[in-house]
Amino acid sequence: MGIYLNPGAGQFLAARSSKIYVDKTMLLRELDDVFGTEQRFVCVSRPRRFGKTMAANMVCAYYDRTVTENVFSGLAIARAEGVSRGRRKCDVLRINMQEFLSEAQNIEDLLQELKEALLWELLEEYASLRYRRKDKLRVVMQTIYAATQRPFVIVIDEWDCIFREYPHDEEAQRAYLDFLRDWLKDKEYVGLAYMTGILPVKKYGTHSALNMFLEYSMEDPRQLAPFVGFTETEVKELCAKYDMDFAECRAWYDGYAFPHCSLVRKAWSRPCCGGNMTITGQRRRRMKRSRSISTSMRAGCAMLLSK
Repeated sequence: MGIYLNPGAGQFLAARSSKIYVDKTMLLRELDDVFGTEQRFVCVSRPRRFGKTMAANMVCAYYDRTVTENVFSGLAIARAEGVSRGRRKCDVLRINMQEFLSEAQNIEDLLQELKEALLWELLEEYASLRYRRKDKLRVVMQTIYAATQRPFVIVIDEWDCIFREYPHDEEAQRAYLDFLRDWLKDKEYVGLAYMTGILPVKKYGTHSALNMFLEYSMEDPRQLAPFVGFTETEVKELCAKYDMDFAECRAWYDGYAFPHCSLVRKAWSRPCCGGNMTITGQRRRRMKRSRSISTSMRAGCAMLLSK
């Protein structure tokens, strides 16, 4: 188990062991459906506190070949019919881009540190292989895949932090997008790429550097809508379990409305009525082609409008 390569199930198990845990593992079935296909590039854009990082940890635990079978025992995905093409069969790379950004002086420093960190663990794990270039991340991963036929699942949390840190530095943004494109696009070694962030997938000029990604946003979550925060049914169940007034919670914050899905609420927010349930927020939001007005999304919209 490494820091970035095959990080294990520790973070997912911590969430599952928490006092309040809502089973969102059927998200994994949706990802299984696109695993190894042209649609294997998934970007999830949501405001803060909607469980993006928890979902990323779950994805890592599911596909990590070093994680034992019983980690998901008793959960919905374990009861689902069908066979996963990728579960426990992949090398997982787990990256929190914000961590690299906080330690970098500029975008060149960030990309260099990122590549060195991944190469360190990949070359250590597969030391017996021969490499044409040990200093090239793409070449190293292609070599490993050619030898093992084991796909990589690449999970990038906070992928968009560069745009929030460098909102007017188009050169830095372009360098970052070009790195992601060259690393991920059209690469056979990618079984699944799963990114989370706040902002939409960035475009520059007339083309998108990341046009292979299918984006699931608050504006258009499509089939992933039930996995955005807590659904109304889930909140009702939690209220019943912890003897709380659902009507009072709903009066305070009645959530987002998506087509073909019950109202959705934040997974993490202020405690309701002084209790221990973290399921409520501050204002009513409707999402019928409208934009989120959370603080983080206002900042993102302001950045984009300033272009």
